[in-house]
Amino acid sequence: MLTKRIIPCLDIKDGRTVKGTNFVDLRDAGDPVELGAFYAQQGADELVFLDITATVEKRKTLSELVKRIARQINIPFTVGGGVSSVEDASVLLKNGADKVSINTAAFKNPQLIKDLANEFGSQFVVLAIDTKQEADGEWYVYLNGGRTKTETKCFDWAKQAVELGAGEILLTSMNHDGTKQGFAIDITKRLSESLAVPVIASGGGGTMGHFADVFKNGKADAALAASIFHFKEIAIQDLKRYLHEEKIEVRI
Repeated sequence: MLTKRIIPCLDIKDGRTVKGTNFVDLRDAGDPVELGAFYAQQGADELVFLDITATVEKRKTLSELVKRIARQINIPFTVGGGVSSVEDASVLLKNGADKVSINTAAFKNPQLIKDLANEFGSQFVVLAIDTKQEADGEWYVYLNGGRTKTETKCFDWAKQAVELGAGEILLTSMNHDGTKQGFAIDITKRLSESLAVPVIASGGGGTMGHFADVFKNGKADAALAASIFHFKEIAIQDLKRYLHEEKIEVRI
């Protein structure tokens, strides 16, 4: 059985780590390079760095920051934000990233997924989906850091992306983001059980029990969180010990 992964996420804005609630009200959470190195030492399985304003501000993710991060950590890390071409991804890869996360650019140009998978391999391509459950009960895809609603349903887009070559889905529930009330179990389970690639659950992790829930009931392959790690509310080592006691396979 594959072990479940714990992944701290560092949202980057102007070179600093920030954290908000429901994608707004950002506050400073520290230096991303120092935090990344700390999490690697604490037993994180992977890291995700997202330049959250790159797409909106039409900037490219800072390759220099990626290079600094790569020098400090010894675990895989994914970088996203403003990646819209094979060339963009190549720069990140050359500077030390193990995977790239694509979101808005892939939705607007699905061929990008196929191009990246053909060039680097599917395992290099993480499709990030920001999704929100609306009044009709359906989960819809949102773009541009959660600012722009589409009429496309989350499951349909995820399925199409995997067919095009995405090797992993990073699923963030905007309803749950920053609330610490638990992950979006239903939509996570649907994607995890229906798709042939790993699904990373994101948005809502607030207690150790929430992680156990998303692994056992949401069938997630990995769980991602930010503020509970950044503000020292839960230590990764403690979380992994708890999950191990809950009979969930994790790398201790």
